[in-house]
Amino acid sequence: MRSRSVLLICGVFTIAIALSAAPRSFATQQSSDVPAWLRTRVGEGEGQIAEVVLQRARTLYQQKVNQGAVKNPCFFSMDATRPNDLGGGKLGRRFYVICESERSFRAISAGHGAGRDLKGVADFANGRRCAKNFGNAMDSTLTTGGAYVTGETKTSFKGYYRISAKQDAVLVRSFVQFDGEGETANARQREIGGHPAELLRNVCLRKDPRSPYANHDGYVPFGTLEDYTGGRSNGCTSWSPSDAGQIIAMVKDNPTTLYIYPDAADIEAVARAVAAGRSLSSVGLYWNASCLNEIRAPKFWPKETLEPVLAQYKKDHPAPAQQPTPICKER
Repeated sequence: MRSRSVLLICGVFTIAIALSAAPRSFATQQSSDVPAWLRTRVGEGEGQIAEVVLQRARTLYQQKVNQGAVKNPCFFSMDATRPNDLGGGKLGRRFYVICESERSFRAISAGHGAGRDLKGVADFANGRRCAKNFGNAMDSTLTTGGAYVTGETKTSFKGYYRISAKQDAVLVRSFVQFDGEGETANARQREIGGHPAELLRNVCLRKDPRSPYANHDGYVPFGTLEDYTGGRSNGCTSWSPSDAGQIIAMVKDNPTTLYIYPDAADIEAVARAVAAGRSLSSVGLYWNASCLNEIRAPKFWPKETLEPVLAQYKKDHPAPAQQPTPICKER
C-alpha cells in the first residue's frame, strides 16, 4: 500500500504528517492516549465514533494546538461513510463535537455532498442516505475528506418568510469558511464550509421600502423557508439550524480543526479490497457496513480528471439566461 503524506499549512507554520500512510495502521493503532471517558464513545454503533476517525481527528487537532494555530478547547470530526437518513424520520449522527477538557462528546447529524449526474457523460450523484462518490473538483458538489481548519464566519441576509398569518421573519444565515490542506486545499475556492441546512424557495420581490434590507427600488426577497436537515448539500457541511447556532458560536473568532473521513487513500484502498473480494476488517480498513452494502464500492473523483469533464459539459450545455426575480403577487 503506497505511502501518502498530507502537508498541513496554517499561517507561517508548516508540518508534514502522514494522515494516511497506511489506512491499516490507523485502524489498528493503540488508543491508550485516549481518555477513558472518551474510549467509551468509540465504536461503530449509532452515536459512536469509529476509532480511525477519532484518532485522525485527535492527531490533526493536537498538531494544530502544538503549532499554536488553534486554541479552541474543542475540535470536530465527521464520518461521511455513515448513513445520513436512517428512515422513519431519524437522522444518522455522524458529525462529532469533542471537548476533551470538558469531557464533552456530542454526535449530531450532518449532510453530505449531492454530487451530479451529467447525463450520458458521468454520473457521480449521491443518494440521500449514503455517499458513494467523493471528490475535490470545482462545481462537483462533492464532499472531500481530509483535514480542515475553520476560518472566518460570514453572515448574509437571504430574505423574508412567513411564520404566521400576520407575521414575517428574516432569514439571516451564517457560513463558516473551511480552509483545507492537501487534497482539500481548494476548499476556499470551492466555497466549502459549514452552515445551517435552511434556505428560501420560490423567491419573489416584495415592496417594503422601510426594510433595512430593501434594495435601491425598495424591494426585498420573500420566499418559503425550507429546512433540509438530513438532506444533501453542495459539498458543504450542513447542520440543523439549532446545532448550527451552537457550532458557529463555538468557532467565531476561535478556529478549530475538522477532520472528515474518508480521504482519497481510504476510498481507493476500500475500493481495491472490495474488488478483490476481501473483507475490510481482514486488511485493517474501515467503512460503515450498512452503507458499504448499499453502495457496493466508493469512488474518489480527483479534480485533475473531473474538472475538464465538468468544463466540457458546461460548454456543451450552457445554462439558460438567468431570469429576473419576479415581483410578488399581492397578498
